[in-house]
Amino acid sequence: MAEFAVSLVVEKLTNLLAQQASYMDGVSRKIVQLRNELRWMQSFIKDADMKQEDNDLMQQWVNDVRDVAYETEEVIETYVSKAAARSTFDLVTKPFYLYKVGKEIESIRMRIREISGRRNAYGVERNSRGEGRGVNERLRWWRQPSPHVEEDDIIELVEDTKTLLTQLTSMESRRRVVSVVGMGGLGKTTLAKRLYNHNDVKNHFDCRAWIYVSKEFRRRDILQGIVTDVNALNRVEMEVLEKLKEEDLLKKLHEFLEEQRYLVVLDDVWSMEVWDCLEKAFPSGKTGSKVMLTTRNKEVALHADGEGIPHEPRILTENESLQLFCKKAFHGINSLPRELNKLGKDMVMRCGGLPLAVVVLGGLLSRKSKSTEEWHRVFRNITWHLTKGQDRIAAILSLSYNDLPSHLKSCFLYLGLFPEDVSVQTKKLIHLWVAEGFLLQEGEETAEGVAEKCLNELIDRCMIQVGRLSSLGRVKTVRIHDLLRDLAISQGREEIFLEIHHGNKAERSETISTKSRRHAIHSRYDRYVFLKKFAPHLRSLLFFNREYNVDVERKRMKIGFIEKKLNAIYKNFKLLRVLDMEGVRVVSLPDTIGSLIQLRYLGLRKTNLEEELPLSMGNLQNLQTLDLRYSCFLKRIPNVIWKMVHLRHLLLYTPFDSPESGHLRMDTLCNLQSLPYIEAGNWINNGGLANMTSLRQLGIDGLSREQVTSVISTMERLQDIQSLSLLLTEQEMFPILTGLSYCEHLQKLCFYGRVEKLPDPQEFPPNLIKLTLYNSELQRDSITKLERLPNLEMLVLGDGSYNWREMVFSSESFPKLEILKLHLLKELEDWIVEEKAIPKLKHLVINRCEKLKQIPDGLKLATTLKELEIVGMPVEFEYRLRTKDFFEFKHTPSIKSTTDMLAI
Repeated sequence: MAEFAVSLVVEKLTNLLAQQASYMDGVSRKIVQLRNELRWMQSFIKDADMKQEDNDLMQQWVNDVRDVAYETEEVIETYVSKAAARSTFDLVTKPFYLYKVGKEIESIRMRIREISGRRNAYGVERNSRGEGRGVNERLRWWRQPSPHVEEDDIIELVEDTKTLLTQLTSMESRRRVVSVVGMGGLGKTTLAKRLYNHNDVKNHFDCRAWIYVSKEFRRRDILQGIVTDVNALNRVEMEVLEKLKEEDLLKKLHEFLEEQRYLVVLDDVWSMEVWDCLEKAFPSGKTGSKVMLTTRNKEVALHADGEGIPHEPRILTENESLQLFCKKAFHGINSLPRELNKLGKDMVMRCGGLPLAVVVLGGLLSRKSKSTEEWHRVFRNITWHLTKGQDRIAAILSLSYNDLPSHLKSCFLYLGLFPEDVSVQTKKLIHLWVAEGFLLQEGEETAEGVAEKCLNELIDRCMIQVGRLSSLGRVKTVRIHDLLRDLAISQGREEIFLEIHHGNKAERSETISTKSRRHAIHSRYDRYVFLKKFAPHLRSLLFFNREYNVDVERKRMKIGFIEKKLNAIYKNFKLLRVLDMEGVRVVSLPDTIGSLIQLRYLGLRKTNLEEELPLSMGNLQNLQTLDLRYSCFLKRIPNVIWKMVHLRHLLLYTPFDSPESGHLRMDTLCNLQSLPYIEAGNWINNGGLANMTSLRQLGIDGLSREQVTSVISTMERLQDIQSLSLLLTEQEMFPILTGLSYCEHLQKLCFYGRVEKLPDPQEFPPNLIKLTLYNSELQRDSITKLERLPNLEMLVLGDGSYNWREMVFSSESFPKLEILKLHLLKELEDWIVEEKAIPKLKHLVINRCEKLKQIPDGLKLATTLKELEIVGMPVEFEYRLRTKDFFEFKHTPSIKSTTDMLAI
């Protein structure tokens, strides 16, 4: 983390010298010197970071480096904030501030020299990779399994075993790689051992080998282990094994395996490098040969076999966790004593289905007396026992964290700010990461693009879990396992990265570090008073309060108290970059909000804002994200948005009563990427839309026919647009929609309103994958155009989109369509699907199409269909589906109905 802190400060100083040169006149030379000294120190930090875990002096040195980097950031940002507030920065005050910042920079440089002088005494070396392995070495004897010794206290994962057994015993002509992927402690090695010793596996292969790899692997050791296990050398050759050159050893192993049907298990593989240096040892061999990997990184598995599907074992159910816990805590007994039943279940729930955590907890309690008092004592400190105690779970989970690149460590720790068991919106998380400045530029890639890569890498490394997917398979929400969240909070506090404020009366502010830079409020609002002491260091403040169940009078009193406290925040926290007040009850914002000129993210979603936003919001010129969604009583947006020239995401939508926005000036927002909702207005023709050349997402409501023509004609300038929604006023009609074929990146298209004539297939965006139509009153032949869209994966035909009695999907139509939703097609009676139409359909929704008689015969044998959802259909329709057509849809795994008549 110190390495990343320094790299961010170095980048900020470089950008400052380039972009704020007028403010830096007089101290720019000192800033250059400071930047160069920090850059020089960077070359030593990686070595120190690796060694610090096992060395108290080294840890102190790393902390000193991190603190001086943070101090540098604070000094420079404070100076820039004062310089930007022009009313306090003029010819009289500028010399004073320059002198002051110059002295502060000199003081920091002296500290840097002192810290650098101590590095030799502490044994810090430039770019060294040879040490810092003490903790990992101690873990080896814990983690290195014997493949022939199976554990008694395990839960048999029947489906996982069956799936992997099928893969291992398949008879492909070339050698394949079977991978087991998952977070630390999930039981990957245990599952692999069960398979390795399974009779079907023993009988299938001529020879087998089990090798524990780990992070600190040596290729020669691995090759020798495999050679020994498979008996690749005769007795004489084995006697001179140590003298063989490494390449000769690899060659002999390759030649031996070429004549065998073999299985080699590589347990605990951390990097692609392992596979790259071993792959040549594994020939195709006899038909059915396999290599099996266990790893925490999905990318490693796919690198070894791009055609394979890595298997991710599931976590344990509550009952399975209890069964395993009882085996460990009571030495084979399968149930809890009555007096310990609730307490035991509560503790097991804290393990989150992670087998290692359950085993550790059971082992701990097996050594304790079986009394409620003793178990209560463990329960009160269960987080410490699982993440900070002497048991191996803490160290094993920490291995995954320590293996992260420095920027990913920051991204992971940030998730510790969110409450337990919360699904985190990925778009919001990405916007927060970007606002924090965690992500370094990668060529022409946007910061959001880099952030999405980081998110996917954390998923692939099994550090976070996928929550909800969009209809097209994109990750919409993520979750973090409770134990990994505990690790993020613990590590974050050590790194003065974050603090959590809870409503526990026993908590005292004195226990919270005043240097922590990010604070999350999970408590009552009266805890805000403690925040004042954090003002000099605070960069991010996130609220997660949910207190809606109060009467009106108390609510009004509470709102007044909250606003008083928040006003203090606006005045004192000048360096704040993130302020997220989602769900906080405020009815207005004071003018002092405009003093937060370093703010990058302002979240006002689901607040009770009633009045117009203050004009001082225009001072927030560094703002990147402004989220006003679901601010139900806000009537109008002030015309100051144009001043926020760095704005990237403007989020305004509120159902039924969105604030007025058509009057806004928008022509300066060339960095804007997301504008999912805005009212039509003069901004369309006054250069506003044409200048938004970075736009990815656009939705406009209340359009006239002429304005639609203007929008479509501007699309050629918006080369990065990916999603477009156009909503007409009630009496209008879309003109002929030509001109969208230029939008090569446009993937999602939505039209609300009558369509005069649907474009021909070649006039649609060439890479369109989702099309939504409402009130379109399509011509009868429109389906013949839609069905020829070559890349369409999802089609939504909504209320009023198609008002004809018959609808025909012709043969070989919709070649890539996977999702089809029919909503409120009130006139549709007969739907015909010809042979070979929609060959890839997976998900079908039929919602209140009241005259539709039945599901087309052409879909009854569609083996690709996985989900069939029936909503609000007539009784006759549903009765036919569950009787006459029932067996014809038995291949569909999920059939849902609002009447629950089809629970399969």
